[in-house]
Amino acid sequence: MAKATATATASATVTTRGRAARLALAVPALCLSLLASPGCGATASPPPPASRCAPDQPCWPAPAEWQRLAARLTGRLERPRSPLAPCQRDASSAACADAMRVLANPYALQDDPGATQSAGWLGAWRSAPSPYAVVAASAADVVAAVDFAREHRLRVAVKGTGHDYLGRSTAPDALLVWTHEMRRITMHDSFVPRGCPAAQPGVPAVTVEAGTRWLEAYREVTVLHGRYVQGGGCTSVGAAGGFTQGGGFGSWSKKYGTAAGNMLEAEVVTAAGELVVANACQNTDLFWALRGGGGGTFGVVTRMTLRTHPLPSHFGFVFGTIAAKSDDAFQELIARFLAFYRQSLANPTWGEQVSVHGDNTLHLSMSYEGMSGEEAEEVWRPLRAWVDQHPDRFTMQTQFLAIPAARMWDRAFFEEKFAAAIRPDDRSRVESSFYYWWASNQGEVSTTWYTYQSRWIPLDRFEGAEAAKFAAALFQASRHRSLDLHFNKGLAGASPDAIRRNRETSMNPAALRAAALLIAASGGDGQPGVRGHEPDAAEGKAETARTGAAMKIIRDATPGAGTYVNETDYFEPDWQQAFWGENYPRLLAIKRKVDPDGMFWCHHCVGSEARREDSSPR
Repeated sequence: MAKATATATASATVTTRGRAARLALAVPALCLSLLASPGCGATASPPPPASRCAPDQPCWPAPAEWQRLAARLTGRLERPRSPLAPCQRDASSAACADAMRVLANPYALQDDPGATQSAGWLGAWRSAPSPYAVVAASAADVVAAVDFAREHRLRVAVKGTGHDYLGRSTAPDALLVWTHEMRRITMHDSFVPRGCPAAQPGVPAVTVEAGTRWLEAYREVTVLHGRYVQGGGCTSVGAAGGFTQGGGFGSWSKKYGTAAGNMLEAEVVTAAGELVVANACQNTDLFWALRGGGGGTFGVVTRMTLRTHPLPSHFGFVFGTIAAKSDDAFQELIARFLAFYRQSLANPTWGEQVSVHGDNTLHLSMSYEGMSGEEAEEVWRPLRAWVDQHPDRFTMQTQFLAIPAARMWDRAFFEEKFAAAIRPDDRSRVESSFYYWWASNQGEVSTTWYTYQSRWIPLDRFEGAEAAKFAAALFQASRHRSLDLHFNKGLAGASPDAIRRNRETSMNPAALRAAALLIAASGGDGQPGVRGHEPDAAEGKAETARTGAAMKIIRDATPGAGTYVNETDYFEPDWQQAFWGENYPRLLAIKRKVDPDGMFWCHHCVGSEARREDSSPR
């Protein structure tokens, strides 16, 4: 897989038949239970949610009823099919070969109501189309879909881009609300949330509709208007969907905070079919839940308004490797880097990843903002000086790259300066020429995940005696597989404004104490259900075992640390506590209030303990 020249890369491993390849997990590098678990504070067991009607049951709506729904829409009603349908009929056909090529383009997948970014998760779920999809053109279409689902007791699945590892936006037994075509963007010089005092000072902001991708938002906000909005590293991730509703980290979250922390207002269709506006002045509980409680859970967000920020002079990246010449030297190097990070990088300027590898190397793919390349290199000079003092034990190679901030998401700039960094969407029917995705994200597109595990790493593991212990843990874990420390996905060391705004969200408070999110993931290029292209189960089992062995060491070193709901294990134990910590009881109460019958259900979402997964695709 090609690596981006101008984009930072993560280093989880993706395996393909007969070989191992690098998987870049995004940036720049990146693109309710009604019975709480022990420790969550809920003790009463409420009645189970109302049963949902499945397509093979007599209660399923008749064709005439579906036609009446279609007549109510300004958008349209579709019957999605799998993009792999030609392969399911004949895996050796030319039509199948064409379908496989389409699977490599994330925007092509997003243009298909029957497709998702990931192909599935071995032993857990696989991408499967819903029998019907409301292709929403407006909030009124979403209301019509929800009213129809409530009338006929249907489960509702919500998809904007389908960019989710846990399959939360795919369901073959549900009515799909597909917001892909709702992508209008509006800039505001001075935005005051609805219902707030007229005298309240407005702030610069941007409103994005539910189907907007981050590349579209960045182009409008940064390239065309010279501002910054906190979004995702992967260009094809949805701006108003599960990314922001689950938290939403980007390359520079330590400076600007999470997307959830920057949310000013959301328009949402509730399970009752009501179109409401939630912000800090009205529907405040719902607003709090939407900022970190997870997508597809509390209603269907139809548009969202986010704070924008002044643009720095540059966004930048440092790439490179630091190699140790023995096991002892590598453990010393890890400890030295942890101390260096704590002293010099645990601040709002720095983000992205450092990967710890079993060949005794640290791979650097970090980001910075507001500095020139020379200024960034000066920050790293003490670590380089230490390496240079021990040439018999270490070597270090680095490259510093600063990009004018206004050109960060300008396809023309990258095609001219760093063509290898991007994959352009050159389909003839693409309406604009600015679409691209980072080359370093290619390995994520249409992958079948074998495993994906993560863990917040508290900042205190970088300090004093704890740093030596954690360095030993990282070294031991790296004997099983490589590990990625995503420093932009922890808020310890973030700016005061970022910390303050994130305290107002429903995310796990552990994020505020975390220096980084450690991720270990692997997947393959197999396609479930396609003869001759099935995922390699033996390979998946071996990868999962290696990852599990590494992550046990990390979990033991970070008891109670928790993890991030958007990038996590499908099989995460005690997930309520791990994803939301002390915030789960309040989220559960809000879920019961706004969706008492469990219309909106997804795996390990707030309240999902109350419903079995019998109808989930396998």
